[in-house]
Amino acid sequence: MKTWYHSWRAAIRIARRDAWRFKGRSFLVLAMLALPILGVSAADLTLRSAELSPAQALERDLGRADARVNDPRLGGAALLQDPKADSYAPEGNYDDKPWPDGETDVEAAIPANAKSIVDAEGRAKLRTTHGLLNTQIRELKATDPTAEGIMRLDRGHFPRKADEVAATNAFLESSGLRVGSELTAHGLDATYRIVGAYELPNSLGDAQVNALPGALLAPLDKALAAAELPGTQTSTTYLVSVPGDAGFTWNMVKESNKKGVTVVSRAVTLNPPADSDVPYYKENPPYSGGGSDNTTELAILSTVVGLAMLEICLLAGPAFAVGARRSRRQLGLVGANGGDRHHIRAIVLSGGLVIGAVAAVVGTALGIGLTFALQPVLEDWLGKRFGDFDLRPLELIGIALIAVVTGLLAAIVPAVTASRQSVVASLTGRRGVRRSSRVLPILGLSAVVLGAGIALYGSTVSDQVALVGGGSALAELGVVALTPALVGLFGRIGRWLPLSPRLALRDAVRNRGRTAPAVAAVLAAVAGTVAVATYTSSSEAQERAEYTASLPYGAVAILSPESAADVPSIRDDVQKLLPTEVRADVDRVVVGKRNCSAYGGGDECGRYEIVLPEAHRCPLWSYDNSDEDPASKFSKAERRKLATDWRCSDQGGGVGNGAGDILIGDAKLLKVLKIDDPAAEKALANGQAVSFLNRNINPAGADGRDAGDAAKGGARGGAVLTQGGPQAGSEGTIDIRVISAADTDAADAASMAGKEPPGTVTSIPARQISAGQNAYGVTMIVPPDAARKAGFTTVPLGAFFSTERLPSDAQEQKLNSELAKTGGDVWLTVEKGFVPENSTTLLALAVFAGLITIGAAGIATGLAQADAEADLKTLAAVGAPPRVRKALSGFQCGVVAAMGVLLGSASGILPAIGLRFTERRAQDQVYARMLDEGWAGGSESTAPFVPVVIPWETLGVLLVVVPLGAAVLAALVTRSRGALARRAAI
Repeated sequence: MKTWYHSWRAAIRIARRDAWRFKGRSFLVLAMLALPILGVSAADLTLRSAELSPAQALERDLGRADARVNDPRLGGAALLQDPKADSYAPEGNYDDKPWPDGETDVEAAIPANAKSIVDAEGRAKLRTTHGLLNTQIRELKATDPTAEGIMRLDRGHFPRKADEVAATNAFLESSGLRVGSELTAHGLDATYRIVGAYELPNSLGDAQVNALPGALLAPLDKALAAAELPGTQTSTTYLVSVPGDAGFTWNMVKESNKKGVTVVSRAVTLNPPADSDVPYYKENPPYSGGGSDNTTELAILSTVVGLAMLEICLLAGPAFAVGARRSRRQLGLVGANGGDRHHIRAIVLSGGLVIGAVAAVVGTALGIGLTFALQPVLEDWLGKRFGDFDLRPLELIGIALIAVVTGLLAAIVPAVTASRQSVVASLTGRRGVRRSSRVLPILGLSAVVLGAGIALYGSTVSDQVALVGGGSALAELGVVALTPALVGLFGRIGRWLPLSPRLALRDAVRNRGRTAPAVAAVLAAVAGTVAVATYTSSSEAQERAEYTASLPYGAVAILSPESAADVPSIRDDVQKLLPTEVRADVDRVVVGKRNCSAYGGGDECGRYEIVLPEAHRCPLWSYDNSDEDPASKFSKAERRKLATDWRCSDQGGGVGNGAGDILIGDAKLLKVLKIDDPAAEKALANGQAVSFLNRNINPAGADGRDAGDAAKGGARGGAVLTQGGPQAGSEGTIDIRVISAADTDAADAASMAGKEPPGTVTSIPARQISAGQNAYGVTMIVPPDAARKAGFTTVPLGAFFSTERLPSDAQEQKLNSELAKTGGDVWLTVEKGFVPENSTTLLALAVFAGLITIGAAGIATGLAQADAEADLKTLAAVGAPPRVRKALSGFQCGVVAAMGVLLGSASGILPAIGLRFTERRAQDQVYARMLDEGWAGGSESTAPFVPVVIPWETLGVLLVVVPLGAAVLAALVTRSRGALARRAAI
């Protein structure tokens, strides 16, 4: 008895034989299906291998230790932590008392029966063959078994003596040193020898030097302190091993927390306690992230995956149709020998099944093989070593099945078409006469409207991420269904064309059954490219609108916020190596030692702050003696209004944001910033500060009235206060509070309680800058004389430069190499304006679309030639010259490509619009929430700008160049003479 098994077995054998017989076509389809599988399987294997298990991550962090004990600098106060020590807080209520601060005796918190080793980290400038390099220094006895796994030795050995160090391969590569070289630190006379090279498995690109505990950081800190230079900012933790197999238990962690330290425990991380057993969670419940944050990413991913599968199906479908056309006689013989329609369909579908299965195996095998062969390259690209070569069979099988399913889907339409051919027409090679379906265009138009509606609904109303991709795919399928009718409309322009293109167009219209899938193949290739190009162009337009210039175009800024000693030399380097015009030197204010960083902190280092008049303080940010969030005192409507209030605004973006609130400089800085205000230049010359943020101006004049009084009764002393704050040109003072290092803790506590912090307040006469000026983040400029009169201690910060022309890349690289020799934290800013990152991407997309479209059009031409071989023989028989055959094939290909490009361009815009609308809705929601909560202010109070931009240049290339190129290529590869044969008749 014959069953479905036997019929499908025979069909698969026939399909396998045909695939082997027509190797070129089979390889083309196999490549279409296998390449995505190769990429996805390789990506899956790479991500899974790079994803460390908790045990592997702990081995790279703790080595063989049971725990890492850290000082959170809470002064030894008892604290609570979560199981992974990611979050912690001091135990108790600190609303009415200062927040704990200071060092903790970590060794006292380690269990008495435990073994511990020191792991200290700091940063220092090390001398290299190129100059100085700011490098991380790690003091850890790497030869101790407890530290095994943290560092992996590559060559040589780890330090055994105090004058020996080891270095990472990344440090050796960037420094130009090698194992055996001598190494010195800037500020320290001692010399060390590099005895080994190692790598950090989790950070292959980190430049780090390893020394024995106490061998480098402590003597270097001592030498730097003597020279009044910034120290290494060393942080110390302890790797702890406890006896027994239980490890560092949760109860031991809680006992250590009582002594003011945090603990990362191997046992607790691998087997965390229940949330109810974590005291920290009683006040701070664990956050369970929702899925709304990545809605846009999921929408993009689902749309790309869905449309990619659809495009592969539409591209591979004509190839199967070519096979079915060339096998018409064979299929006719199957019908003549008793086979029915489902046998014909099975044979054609088996072609998709066979090639899909082979593509699945080949793509998966190549993905695994390439990932294994390129593992070192992938690890360097990711910046970390794989945990294991993690093969997950179920995931790889699922990925492979995509190729099988795609192959079957691509063969469905050719299978149905082939099964409808009569046996007589198949045996004789005649096409017969078939009327176009009247229902299909209606269904296609309905699918376009419905798909577009679904995509727009998903992007503007619903949070279902699959709607955008599903709606776009449905609309594209609708266009495919409309293709036969649209091909007929294209035929009406044939009357104005010369002979060869007119014959090609009429042939395409007359044989819509083969033209439609060919056009659909080109449509699919172009639609994907247009979608990506539209999305990329729109994103670029958004980035251009959101771009904030750091300086005027071509200007240069060089700032050294940490080390003032290097500033004179780097100023000269810039002036020597770049085409500068005006140089404006700037200094900064320090409170305490002259080596204090602009970032604040450090021993014997205080700070300063701008004292705002009471009437100028933003209500959303002003704390009082209550525990309540200031923004919670207002309604949503009030918070939205305050978000655009002048008191809650900022001075905009720019390089000045990182230079501190006060820049000590003169009128040259105004010229570099292109600020045209003669009154401001005169004010600086007269010893007045220039303010760029009107809330800093205290309009109380010589009468000493505060801003509140001025607001009520009119200000004196030249100040004019309105509902928008002090106007441009207003004069007054800027009040600056200097807080010594001894008062910083008390000042923090007072600020949180809504009280006046301790410190000395100094007033500087100031003038508000004219309206419409961009200060690029600079808050105020104080002339040097005014700073000296106020008693401020100043140190060099850097310089701003205007340039004759934009510095070249070579000049900038040469300057960077000179700055690297200082080894300091130097900020170099060269304003080049908005530089789009996607221009090359769009060009690459256009080239890629051209290649895919020409390939799809080539398949379509093969289908046309297979179906119109009889017509070509007739042309040869009636004496048509050989060039007519080449011209006809070229124009057939060009006509199909032109129609496909036109329809694909229209189809590809929809998914891009849907994705952009999804992003717009997501950003609008975030913006509305920021306004409602009172988070927005200044530049953040501007509504999001998410445009949709059509890439007309890319569309022009596709519409003109691609069809022309496809036609020329098809004409070149077509034989001018075909084999003459008699017409078959019955």
